[in-house]
Amino acid sequence: MRVLHIVGSINPAAGGPTEAIRMIVQYRPSGHEAEVATLDSPDAPFLSSFPFQIHALGGQRRAWYSPRLITWLCANLDRFDGVILHGLWEFTGLAVLIAVAGRKPFLVCTHGMLDPYFKRRYPLKHVKKWFYWVLVQYWVLRAASRVMFTTELERDLATRSFWLWRWNPMVVSYGADPLTQEGDQLIPALYQQCPELAVPEQGCRYLLFLSRIHPKKGCDLLLRAFVQVAPTRPELHLILAGPDPTGWQPELKKIVEEAGLEHRVHWPGMLQGEAKWGAFALCEAFVLPSHQENFGIAVAEALACARPVLISNQINIHPQITADGCGLVEPDTLEGTRRLLERWLALPLQERLAMGQRCKATFATRYDMRRNSAVILRIFELLQAQAHHPRSPHADQEAN
Repeated sequence: MRVLHIVGSINPAAGGPTEAIRMIVQYRPSGHEAEVATLDSPDAPFLSSFPFQIHALGGQRRAWYSPRLITWLCANLDRFDGVILHGLWEFTGLAVLIAVAGRKPFLVCTHGMLDPYFKRRYPLKHVKKWFYWVLVQYWVLRAASRVMFTTELERDLATRSFWLWRWNPMVVSYGADPLTQEGDQLIPALYQQCPELAVPEQGCRYLLFLSRIHPKKGCDLLLRAFVQVAPTRPELHLILAGPDPTGWQPELKKIVEEAGLEHRVHWPGMLQGEAKWGAFALCEAFVLPSHQENFGIAVAEALACARPVLISNQINIHPQITADGCGLVEPDTLEGTRRLLERWLALPLQERLAMGQRCKATFATRYDMRRNSAVILRIFELLQAQAHHPRSPHADQEAN
């Protein structure tokens, strides 16, 4: 079976959708093949880093409209058994509606883009989205064979963004790569990217934030909470790792500079590969006080490394984290973020170690992408079977 993934950009700095595509392709079952079509420029330097075929159909300058995608789909669609469209609000959706709908089964992965958080946070943008919703986006979701959500909470929240909606939902969890090496062996790769961490003070304790440096992620809450607890915890250090697409980092650095704590907050930039896993190995817990996350791949990566997660209740897997006892959850406020740090620092060592062991169990049962990727791709097999036997159960029910 051959599946085509369509996404606006596969730039690793874009975060979640890129990681999701990479893992679905990497852990595809035997007999499945995959290609990716994007609106990236053909000479984008990051394209060569992916071990699968990518059709970059954009121009030299990034633009919303790219008619080459429709032309390419019309010429190549017969080579594929199904299509997975990643993300909303882009020309990719209109292209799928024109060239794919009615010809091939297709799934839509919303990647949290129907969360009502965006309606509250950007009301004027939401008004503009209504026009595109009525003209295009509603019809894309309605025509999709399945609209995929990563949690029941994300699925339910999606119905609150627009009163006009109709789609066939399915819930399949994302996950992360399993850790295949001893974490301590990967720490030197982190030191190469951030040399200041290679000479730690005696007894340092590291907390890790690893995501985009973006207002949605609650970076300011984390830094202000750190400033509040740091005076009584001189051994505590914080690593804020990730790309800075909006140029927010200089403003954030002022928060710790004014408190005289800049030597205890580290900014290694975007971490990938062994350096990323080394950061998880170096830290004792992962922190993400985000205002909205449909899933949180970095949370699952921390669990894979047996690192407890300190997260906000706006990350949609927080009920599972609480139920499994592999992290702490608080509201996405300054007070809530401070409580996350204080509760973690107050835990006895034995409880922290026990929580780490529960993280490994949770990852293995819920978030190992080697299994979850197969579940996602199996949907196309079940849709084909359903087309030949219309009375068979719904594909998403069989997959689960």
